[in-house]
Amino acid sequence: MKQVKEGDTVSLHYKGTFEDGTVFDSSETHGAMKFTVGKGMVIPGFEEAAIGMKLGETKTVTIPPEKGYGPHQDELIITIDKKELPPDLDPVVGQRIEFSKDKQRLQLQVVEATDETVTFDANHPLAGKVLIFELLLLEIEQEE
Repeated sequence: MKQVKEGDTVSLHYKGTFEDGTVFDSSETHGAMKFTVGKGMVIPGFEEAAIGMKLGETKTVTIPPEKGYGPHQDELIITIDKKELPPDLDPVVGQRIEFSKDKQRLQLQVVEATDETVTFDANHPLAGKVLIFELLLLEIEQEE
């Protein structure tokens, strides 16, 4: 029976949870995930987990931050004077705001808002977190 190797394109169902069991993402919502192993299309730990799987196999894998979205970086927390923000922007704690600059998109989460300043977190929402994935391999397209 063939096994997943680098270069193969795979399709799988997944459910992602935190260590406390909270579900943060699932293919039930988005449909099966398809990616080519070794192309960097998904986080490294997810890619590594797929290698060696057989068709129909299920697997649960724990991915540390280093193989996920990286550690949470304090230097990516930025406080800005409200006067520097667009006048129509009324930031609320928990809100995700997308900024574009020099053809780059940056997603920031509002973590604090006062009358004078707004503090944003530019870390990926899953940075610094241990991620647990349940995987089910649906399809393997072997590289020729």
